[in-house]
Amino acid sequence: MKVVRRGFLLLLILGFAFTAAACGSDPTGKKETKTIHVVEVTRSLFYAPQYVAIHEGFFKEEGLRIDLNNGFGGDKTMAALLSGDADMVLVGTEAAVYVTSRGAQDPVVGFAQLTQTDGSFLVSRQPVKDFQWKDLKGKKLLGQRKGGMPEMVSEYVQRQNGLEPHKDVSIIQNVDYKNLGSAFLSGTGDYAQLFEPVASKIEQQGKGTVVASFGKESGKLPYTVYLTKESYLQKNPDRIKRYIRALHKAQQWVASHSPEEIADSVQPSFPDTDREIIVKVLERYQSQKSWATNPIINPGEYNTLLKVMDQAGELPEKVTYEKVIRTELAEQVMAESE
Repeated sequence: MKVVRRGFLLLLILGFAFTAAACGSDPTGKKETKTIHVVEVTRSLFYAPQYVAIHEGFFKEEGLRIDLNNGFGGDKTMAALLSGDADMVLVGTEAAVYVTSRGAQDPVVGFAQLTQTDGSFLVSRQPVKDFQWKDLKGKKLLGQRKGGMPEMVSEYVQRQNGLEPHKDVSIIQNVDYKNLGSAFLSGTGDYAQLFEPVASKIEQQGKGTVVASFGKESGKLPYTVYLTKESYLQKNPDRIKRYIRALHKAQQWVASHSPEEIADSVQPSFPDTDREIIVKVLERYQSQKSWATNPIINPGEYNTLLKVMDQAGELPEKVTYEKVIRTELAEQVMAESE
């Protein structure tokens, strides 16, 4: 009798363990922790929802450990993905367009959106009362890297306001991204296109004034998204869904919390940045709705991005939405949350 009971108990334990393994969990019911290697194009408050997902424990709740590294620029970030050093990257959608147009054997695809506007601001060296974009005519603008989305958006906004880039406006493009703030402070350019917190720090020093937002002026587009290889997406759908689920929780969290509360959450990722600056930056991004409220990449906004690239003369070919974007997993996550 005891032998039968012991045999039955053993079968019960083995059956439970098998079921747990099949569900991707351990016998305690917890999700098996998976590590995802993520490279972000730069460390920026513009990506606040990502840091919220880390520090509020949303990734941890999904059984994910995020190994997050700074790529220090689009080229290095994409190189990390293509070489296999990163499982996924946070970068501009245009990077996927460029890679796809070159006919990559393992396509790079976007599966979730983080930001939905440009995140740069126009900083004037001199105070300007009631700034109009026509005020840029005949001036020197310290701009961004050729072929990058910030520069393409700048030129798009100039054209939208009757200006011809490089003709009506002299655009300086020989300064590295990391040196733009110091170059402006040293006297380069009448205006500068700068990201936060550099723009706010210059304002705080009384050395310039933010007079316009490129994000407000250019409208919505899939500015910063998560990219991965098609092969990784196909092999790890559950892992990707967990990531998207945590991201969406963070998107909802930042939409319902104040800049001060968001600052408290993300501060560990910006230990050397003054809290007052962090709050000011987050206030700007929240007020202009820079953060996407859900992870699904919109086809209409993707076509706007192609238009911006085309006008800048940087679109290698018409790369269709279906060729670059994968929304199935994000749509499943959204359906589950309803």
